[in-house]
Amino acid sequence: MSPQADPLYHKRVWWKEATFYQIYPASFKDSNGDGWGDIPGVLQKIEYIASLGVDVVWLSPMFDSPQIDMGYDVSNYEDVYAPYGTVKDVEELIVACHKNDMKLILDLVVNHTSDQHVWFKESRSSKDNPKRDWYFWQPARYDDEGNRVSPTNYRSYFAGGTWTWDKHTEEYYLHLYDKSQPDLNWENEECRKAIYDSAMRFWLDKGIDGFRIDTVNKYSKVLPFTDAIIADPTSFTQFAPEKWCNGPRIHEFIKEMNTEVLSHYRTYDGLPLATVGELSLCPNPSDVIPYVSAREKELDMVFQFDITHLGQGPPGGTSKYDIASWTLPEMKRIVSKWQTFIDGTDAWTTVFNENHDNGRSISRYANDAPEWREKSAKILALWLVAQSGTLFLYQGQEIGMINAPEHWDIETEYKDVESQNYWAEVVRLDDNGTDPGRKERIKKGLQLLARDHARLPFQWDNTPNAGFSREKPWMRVHDLYPEINASSQEGDLQSVLSFYKQMLRLRKEHKDVFVYGTFELLDPEGKDTFVYRKRYEGKTAVVLLNFRLEVQCLPTKEIEGMEMLVSSYGKVVGGPLQPLEGRVYINY
Repeated sequence: MSPQADPLYHKRVWWKEATFYQIYPASFKDSNGDGWGDIPGVLQKIEYIASLGVDVVWLSPMFDSPQIDMGYDVSNYEDVYAPYGTVKDVEELIVACHKNDMKLILDLVVNHTSDQHVWFKESRSSKDNPKRDWYFWQPARYDDEGNRVSPTNYRSYFAGGTWTWDKHTEEYYLHLYDKSQPDLNWENEECRKAIYDSAMRFWLDKGIDGFRIDTVNKYSKVLPFTDAIIADPTSFTQFAPEKWCNGPRIHEFIKEMNTEVLSHYRTYDGLPLATVGELSLCPNPSDVIPYVSAREKELDMVFQFDITHLGQGPPGGTSKYDIASWTLPEMKRIVSKWQTFIDGTDAWTTVFNENHDNGRSISRYANDAPEWREKSAKILALWLVAQSGTLFLYQGQEIGMINAPEHWDIETEYKDVESQNYWAEVVRLDDNGTDPGRKERIKKGLQLLARDHARLPFQWDNTPNAGFSREKPWMRVHDLYPEINASSQEGDLQSVLSFYKQMLRLRKEHKDVFVYGTFELLDPEGKDTFVYRKRYEGKTAVVLLNFRLEVQCLPTKEIEGMEMLVSSYGKVVGGPLQPLEGRVYINY
C-alpha cells in the first residue's frame, strides 16, 4: 500500500492545519491594575488575538497555585489563581474564543502538584494515610559516617537534588523540579482516576478543546529507585533521565488517558480534541513516533526541543547555561530531522521556536540589534510558516519582542525559579573556588537562554508599563517598549505584526504545500543561506533564507521557472538575497 493510499497517512485533521497562539496569563494583559496579567485581560484582547489569523489559543496554567514555578505548581486543579480571575472568567473565555472561531486548550500539569495541594497535604500527614502512595516516599540512607543522605543521587531540573526530607514523617519525597513540586505516583490507580476527574474532566465539561500536556513522558519512573551512574564526579547529584523519563509504563498511561477521558469528548464544533505533549529528552525519531503515531492513539503531536536547545549545554545538568556557538548547518540538520521524520508514517510534527521556557527567537537565532530587529523577526516568521506540521506561536513573537537587556541585574530582575536556583548554585561554586569564572559564563547563558525573557509583560503600546498594567507589573517591562509594541505596528503595513498576519494568510491559502508538503533540505553544508524545498503532488515551493548580514547570491537553478510568492523585505522583484532576507518561490 502506498503512503497516499493509507487512510491514516497524514490524514487531514483540523489541528494539523491550525496555528496555535500561546498566552502566558501573568504577562499578557492586566485588566485591574494589580500588576498581574489576568483572564479578563485576555478577554479584553480577544479581538486582537483573532485578528492575527490564529485558530487556537493555548492558555498556560491559570490554576490555583503558590506560583513558585509560575503556575506549574498546581494547588487546586478546579480553581483559578485569584489574581488571574475566577472559573467563571475562564468559562467566559471559552465562549469568547468560540464566538471568534477559535478553540481553547489548557495546560495539563499532572506529573506533579504543588506541595500545597490537598492531596500532598494528606499524603505527608502520616505514613498510613490513604493518599500516602499518591506520591513517591522513600526512607533515608546513611553514609559510612552515619550521615543521612537522600534515597538516590538524582539531580533536579532546577539544580540540587530531587529528594526533600520531610521531618514530620521522616522520609524523603521525590520532585524532579522544585522541592515545592512533589511528583505524583502514576503507578497508583486511584491517583490516576483523581487526576482524570479533577485536572481533565472538570475543564472538558466546561467546553475546552484539548490540552497541552506538560512533561508528558515523565509519568512512569523506573522502580525500584536506584542510583544513577556517576557521570560528573565533582557532584553528588547526577542528571538521570534514564531513571524517570520514557519509563516502562509511559505508553500504557497515555493510552489509558485517551481511553478513559479524551476519547469521550469533542471540540465545540464537534471535531476531535487536540493534544500536544511536551516531550523532552527524545533525540531519536524512533523514540518519538510511538507517542504520535495515529494508530497508537496516544498524543496528536509533541514538542521536540532540539531547536530550542541549539547552543545550549546538556539539559538538566550543571552545564545547561554554558552556552556554545552554533553553525547554520547545525540548525539545518535539526530542522530537516524533525521535518522529515514523519515521511511515510502516520505520525505528525510541530513547528515552533519560542515558548515560555526559552529566550526570544530574534535574540537567539538572528540579530536583535536595533537596525536588524525587524528584518530578523520577518525572516524567522517566513522560516517557520513555510515548514510542515502544526504551527505554534508565542505571545509577543508576532511583534518582534526580544530578550531583556544585558545590563539588567540577574539577582533582582530575573524572577524565574530555575534562573534563581541556577544563579545561586553558580555563585556558590564560583565563590568557593570549585569552578572559578563560572559566574561570568553562566551569566552570559542566562542573558541568552533564561526563561525570564519570554515572561516579560506584553508590549501593547508606548504608555507607561507598555500598556500592560496601570501599576508596576510583577516583572519589569522591557526598556524598548516605546519602540517595540503592538499599537505602533497595527496600522503599519510594513511592520512585523502585519508580516505575521500576511504569512498566516499565505499558510492557509497554500496549506497543501506548506502544512502537508514534504521537506527537502538543499545545500546542507552551506554556511550562509538556508534553502529548502517543499512538495505536494504537483505543487512546489522553495524557501530561501539569508541568515547573514551580507548580500548572498540567488540560487537561480533551484527557482527556475517559479514565481516569487513573498519576500520578508516586501516588494522585491528579484536579484540577490539581501541581509537577513527570506523569500518563498512557488509554482502551481
